[in-house]
Amino acid sequence: MSKKFYSILFIIFCLAIAQSGYSQLPKFSSSEIKIFRQKEDSLKEFAQYLNTDEATEDRMYSDSIFTKTLIRALLLKNSFYYPFDSILGISKLYAQDTSFRIFTWNVIYGPDYPVYSQQRGAIQMRTTDGSLKLFPLRDVSEFYDNPEDSVRNKSNWIGAVYYNMILNQYKGKNYYTLFGFDPNSIQSSKKWMEVLTFNEKKEPVFGGPIFTFEKDSIPKPPKYRISIEYKKNTRVLFDYVPDENMILVDHLVSESDQPELKWTLIPDGDQEGFKWINGKWQHVDKVFTFKLEDGQAPVVDPILDIKGNKNEQKLLERTEKNRAKEKSKEKDEREN
Repeated sequence: MSKKFYSILFIIFCLAIAQSGYSQLPKFSSSEIKIFRQKEDSLKEFAQYLNTDEATEDRMYSDSIFTKTLIRALLLKNSFYYPFDSILGISKLYAQDTSFRIFTWNVIYGPDYPVYSQQRGAIQMRTTDGSLKLFPLRDVSEFYDNPEDSVRNKSNWIGAVYYNMILNQYKGKNYYTLFGFDPNSIQSSKKWMEVLTFNEKKEPVFGGPIFTFEKDSIPKPPKYRISIEYKKNTRVLFDYVPDENMILVDHLVSESDQPELKWTLIPDGDQEGFKWINGKWQHVDKVFTFKLEDGQAPVVDPILDIKGNKNEQKLLERTEKNRAKEKSKEKDEREN
């Protein structure tokens, strides 16, 4: 990472801090930057190992060393302002109000394939004196069959590697919606979204009855977090889309007419969503409900027709396309 690149990135981050109303910005000396870069180089190396080592015990060892090295790096004064941007395979998301950032990463267990995976995470709070305030996150996903119905804390976190975070406010309180990925198993992947808040002790609280379904044709109880499970290596939209000012979620159907088998689920071209209304994410059963001249909803290559029947030809084409994509990926992996 060049000095010029670091300087530009740091200026951008400082502007974000300034916009949030925080004026006491640190100034790193050349010796401090040198120490940070040394720590970053070590972290970059072990991050690569924990994501690419073939043996499970090697990945676990690399994960242990990475975690200890990360804590030592974060103990350096004003580490909150150092981006660690060259560390690949590790998610590093700053809150929009720059009050905290969250690190998350994945550890895969299994001899040859990802039999199952577990997530690691930590929330680093911004402090006025530059000292470290850190909340380690403990993933307990494997011990719960129904994780969508409860509030969680740092000690019983439902793990995910977060790829996006957005900030909403309601009655003076901040709500941070997190979107995360979980490799899950050899056959299927998962995506999660939930809302992070901070209690009166300024400790992180995950989840709450914030995802509501009272406007659905058949109302359901609210959920504390939302997850979807789908066929491995399938591209699925599950994110906040600024142009629509709402969360969009691909609707899934089974390519083998076995919806109970989550690893057969793929997008059908339709979407549902969630819109932020009065401090809740209100479910929208069908996002694109306006009609075109032929009476069809404006979806891209839908698998279901207007009556809800499957187009078997399109389903077969979609399945073959997914198989070809998987074979191409396997070929690339063998050649590399």
